[in-house]
Amino acid sequence: MIAAGQKAILVIQGEFRVLSRPDEVLSTILGSCVAACIWDEGMQLGGMNHFLLAQAQGDPAVRDNRYGVHAMEMLINGLLRAGARRDRLKAKLFGGAKIAANLRDIGTSNADFARGFLKTEGIPCLAESLGGTQARRVLFQPATGLARQLLIPNEAVDEKPQRTPPPGTAASTGIELF
Repeated sequence: MIAAGQKAILVIQGEFRVLSRPDEVLSTILGSCVAACIWDEGMQLGGMNHFLLAQAQGDPAVRDNRYGVHAMEMLINGLLRAGARRDRLKAKLFGGAKIAANLRDIGTSNADFARGFLKTEGIPCLAESLGGTQARRVLFQPATGLARQLLIPNEAVDEKPQRTPPPGTAASTGIELF
């Protein structure tokens, strides 16, 4: 799906991106995490988020892009600020897998949250690929709403949260691949 002349932009855990250029494709890798791809076809504008958990443990008011509520709000508000109209927004959902049998089923919780959020907000979900036991690589063209997923063998996925150092501390020189 990434054609000659197109640029892939990676969206990692806790991030969201809003783009309108037809030569840009958003990409992410998901296990139990969920990505919402939301776009306004009339404006040829769209975006993707990637959240780790439906909500913060103990305090649902925590505002952090790693959590579903905040990630969804940030994406939708980013689209509206860029010129999208709420009544034209459409969505596709990906992720929510249970890739390790010994882990609790975070993926189902994330998937249920994302579906419920879109329903509450009145944003139609035109397609979804949620659940299962395999990770996915998702490619999304924000200007058109076209999406493609590639299933990934489970042994190739490391879903450890990507950590950034606290403000004022030196960044690690190590490299963490996922």
